[in-house]
Amino acid sequence: MDESVIQSKIEEIKVLAEKENINISKELDDLKAKYAPSSEDTWEKVQLARSIDRPNTLDYINLICDDFVELHGDRYFGDDPAMIGGIGTIDGQAVTFIGHQRGHNMKENIERNYGWAYPEGYRKALRLAEQAEKFHRPVVTFIDTAGAYPGVSAEERGIGQAIAVNLKKFSVLKTPIISFIIGEGGSGGALGIGVSDKIYMLENSIYSVISPEGFASILLRDAERAKEAAEIMKVTAQDVDEFGIVHGIIPEVPGGAQIDPAFTAEEIKKTILKDLKNLMNKTPNQLIRYRSKKIREIGHVNENNDKVQDLFSIFGKVFGRS
Repeated sequence: MDESVIQSKIEEIKVLAEKENINISKELDDLKAKYAPSSEDTWEKVQLARSIDRPNTLDYINLICDDFVELHGDRYFGDDPAMIGGIGTIDGQAVTFIGHQRGHNMKENIERNYGWAYPEGYRKALRLAEQAEKFHRPVVTFIDTAGAYPGVSAEERGIGQAIAVNLKKFSVLKTPIISFIIGEGGSGGALGIGVSDKIYMLENSIYSVISPEGFASILLRDAERAKEAAEIMKVTAQDVDEFGIVHGIIPEVPGGAQIDPAFTAEEIKKTILKDLKNLMNKTPNQLIRYRSKKIREIGHVNENNDKVQDLFSIFGKVFGRS
């Protein structure tokens, strides 16, 4: 049985027990321990999130949209193939789409820089988002990157400044923004187009401030401990959802979205239409207030939360022996 289904059933049992005033906390703890994802399960999700066969941004846009016109350039330096954007329609609703673009083979990945966007990519994203605001179009972003490009050329052109400006501008954009993490959600590269009213993760996607390999090298002092690092970091959609960082998880078929991209695309489309029905009725001030509240809540730590206590315990053990 799928892990998410098992966890859902455990939650159903918990709710039923509380309703009937039955104390089965020990039994529930045993069940959670039995079916908790192992480091191998977590690493499998990391590998799935990075799979070259996994549907990319343009794959989903072409499956979701009735039509799509791609727009290019940041009007400052040039165009960035690692960040795509344009206008499409979903059931008659015009939408501005923005997303990291990876390839399905070596040639495409070289052309797309493996989804590592340059400053001009983030400035293009902002240009299109502000254009959407001007014409009262909602924005949908697809996040799939290990991070912004870390090379000298990106630093020379102001990658940090480009992402910082996006964080500021997206947080006060006067039009609905919905984001989907479809593969890797890595560091500031993900946040650069990830400040949204609603944010979702695909079932086999990951979201983190640093790669497991980077975490293992820096904090565990051993790059070979990447699998262990991934488990400690709580990078999976299920972990991130439990922390309340995202609004939900988009299901995939067993084996990953690459097995049946149309199924996952349809789930994304349904989520977009459902959320737009609500968000399009809100005033700009309401959108900005809600978005700001959500951003602040992401940084809030409830130390009494069991998950947080477990995380503190894990970090204590790790750094105690490293």
